[in-house]
Order: sequence, then structure tokens, then C-alpha cells
Amino acid sequence: MPESRPPCPPFDEQAALRKVQAAEDAWNTRDPERVALAYTPDSVWRNRDRFIAGREEIVAFLTAKWERELDYALRKSLWSFHGNRIAVRFQYECHDAAGQWWRSYGNELWEFDDNGLMRRREASINDVAITEGDRRIFGPRPESEHGVDIPLR
Repeated sequence: MPESRPPCPPFDEQAALRKVQAAEDAWNTRDPERVALAYTPDSVWRNRDRFIAGREEIVAFLTAKWERELDYALRKSLWSFHGNRIAVRFQYECHDAAGQWWRSYGNELWEFDDNGLMRRREASINDVAITEGDRRIFGPRPESEHGVDIPLR
């Protein structure tokens, strides 16, 4: 039986919102193996200036990412959806080994197979240095805040 990751396309608004929240929740575990299971075995990514193909490369990429992006915490917001595609905007905060905090702003385009696994992910991301006092994302989002939009700034 093929792998499945509901909800599956075509997406309605509620299914798209569930898919976005599930992605946020998974990424906030910072567990590369768990996150990679949401993608097809041959999934292709563009992440900033990197091109990644397949789960093994996804796991390697995420492992390195979370080794350097310490105390990573993410928020995603549904932007749009149609058929088997979802667009999101996101922000995450983390600090580097030297203690500098960063807020990263980005947009992602997602395409899913019929079983709800992501087969394509394109991410454009910009980083802004912040002080620890400017932080506003602290760990995974509490359930009471699911569906709450993230401020632009």
C-alpha cells in the first residue's frame, strides 16, 4: 500500500489549514527523520540557493540546519491553495553558536501527490538579525493559537 499523509488533494480551505499546521508542528520537533516522512521519496526542493532531491538529502539538510540554527521555532500561515498546491508564508527564529538571534521570513510553494505527500517544495527566505529581546516566537505554537496569522513585522 502506498504511503499516505492526509489530508490529500484536492484541498479545501480546512484541509489546507490542517496541512499547514501539521507541517509547522513537524518542523518544530526539529526531528529530520520525522519531517522527511511528509515528503515523497523523490521529493525535490529549492531552499534558498540549495537544490535538494530525495528523503536522504532532506534528512542531511535538516540535520545540518538544526545543528547551526539553535532553539529554532517556526510559525507558518496559509497564503493560498488550489487543487494539489498550497502557498504559505512563514517566520522562524533561532540563534547561532555565537548567540546572535535571527528572524527568518519566507514563502514556500508546495505541490502534493495524490496521497498527500509533498513532492515539490520551493522556499525563498530572508534573514534579519534581531536581539533576544525582540523575539516573539517561543517554541511550538500552543493549540489555542492554531490558525492565528503571524504579523508581518
